[in-house]
Amino acid sequence: MKISTQFDSGSIEIISLSENGEIRLNLRKDTQSDIKQWFHFRLTGAMKKECFFSIENAGNSSYPEGWENYHVVASYDKEEWFRIPTTYTDGILRFDWIPVHNSMYFAYFAPYSYQRHQELVHDAQLSDFCKLEVIGETFQGRDIDMLTIGDENDQKKKIWLIARQHPGESMAEWFIEGFLNRILDENDPVSRTLLQKTCFYVVPNANIDGSILGNLRVNAAGRNLNREWAVPDKENSPEVYHILNKMIEKGVDMSLDVHGDEALPYVFVSGTEGVPSYNAHIKQLEDAFKTAWIQVSPNFQDTHHYPLNAPGTGNLAIACKQIGERFKCLSYTIEMPFKDNANLPDELYGWSDERSVLLGKSVLNPILAVVDNLR
Repeated sequence: MKISTQFDSGSIEIISLSENGEIRLNLRKDTQSDIKQWFHFRLTGAMKKECFFSIENAGNSSYPEGWENYHVVASYDKEEWFRIPTTYTDGILRFDWIPVHNSMYFAYFAPYSYQRHQELVHDAQLSDFCKLEVIGETFQGRDIDMLTIGDENDQKKKIWLIARQHPGESMAEWFIEGFLNRILDENDPVSRTLLQKTCFYVVPNANIDGSILGNLRVNAAGRNLNREWAVPDKENSPEVYHILNKMIEKGVDMSLDVHGDEALPYVFVSGTEGVPSYNAHIKQLEDAFKTAWIQVSPNFQDTHHYPLNAPGTGNLAIACKQIGERFKCLSYTIEMPFKDNANLPDELYGWSDERSVLLGKSVLNPILAVVDNLR
């Protein structure tokens, strides 16, 4: 019996493996950081053997509330990720399983690999509507990919989508995959209408280094990119530096920053209330966007969300707030659960990669609902 993590996004620490099937583990810290929450590991040599897993420092993780009503995801083929019954008591995350094959993967959420990322952006560029561009390098020197979709001219609205500033929030890139599949579909009337009015700029993975390293929240320099937007550091948070510079060059009429939330079992958005430029027009756009999304996707709701910021208290180091204030535009953070959607639970899969893809497809409709009123 063996546990391994030497692969893309692998992360766990082994305390002990026993012949009786007891597997004791610890969460590993993110690179140059005290944050710990993400895990992704492979078990081999335990086929048809009852295994008893315990992640013993779960109670000391960065977001222990994330373990309440959470169920581990697992896969034999890295394509179908299903949920395993899991308990969280006395600070320990426990789950039991009898593998039916010799190799099995376990993870916090369905991973989105760097190989799949490369396939995603290269498949997208084959569309006549899409151009792939490298806009800079990460802390470790990897390419930061950006897709430009639609014709660039001054008459078109400029809409940005950014995903995986927090690399362990892999549902965000699954969301982008769904968005790209639909916006590049020449037969989809919503896509065709949007591309008559809009040019999209899409960064499918803003934190490639952290994704490969198996981090939940930071890049290879230990920086939380979604707290770097006020004054991006070219040396330690080059990902934000290059994205923001490209935004300044191209312009922004609307921005969607895609994330996952550890604790809340819902799909929701967080806006720019609290920043100095927030006004009635932005609120009208926010309300129209949410109303349209609720109508087209019951997965989305607006009852459960983060507390609203009081006027003047918006954190301008956060992408959503900084972009909304700098460009005086509609700017949202989109959040999906690591757990399940409590409004539409799925016992076998919970909130999943496939549901994230479908949500990404559905977001075109609320974008269409507000595009004519962007300014």
